[in-house]
Amino acid sequence: MALAINIRADHASAGEIERLWDQVAAFEVEPSMRTLGYRPHFTFAIYDPPAIDEKTAWDAMQAAVVDEPQLRIEFKRIRWFEGSPLVLWVEPTCNEALTRIHSSISAAIDPAHCRPHYRPGTWTPHCTLGTRIADECRGDALAFARSFERRIEVLFDVVDCVAFPPVRIISERKLPS
Repeated sequence: MALAINIRADHASAGEIERLWDQVAAFEVEPSMRTLGYRPHFTFAIYDPPAIDEKTAWDAMQAAVVDEPQLRIEFKRIRWFEGSPLVLWVEPTCNEALTRIHSSISAAIDPAHCRPHYRPGTWTPHCTLGTRIADECRGDALAFARSFERRIEVLFDVVDCVAFPPVRIISERKLPS
């Protein structure tokens, strides 16, 4: 099982992302995000044990958010990661706190232990909407992403360390308001 350290939205405003999950699910082979059983989130790092254990990951997350309040994140655009399957995600507007937390974690744990997409220089802050876009729905999914003309704001209020798959919360803490 892999370990991930995240910030997630348990706040009611997360419903905005969850509604997008349901819209994106129409393009998927099967709904990926509802099936995950986990709230909207940003992942800062993923580690494969035994290189990094639960305590080390959680201690790095705790230290990274020691002075951080809950984060109000704005989204205005849907983007995608190329590949098969295509992955759709919402892009946060510039948020220095996300970058600061990621940098702190990377300073605490050698990034060589982290999966490549989560290392400094390659990490892209994103909140996933769907991971299993069917190849035959690719064009429709991209048209949906390009046509997104809304502004949503979500409060990310809990940090955690999880093991997956399936997602199992190991440690969590609500951030101060």
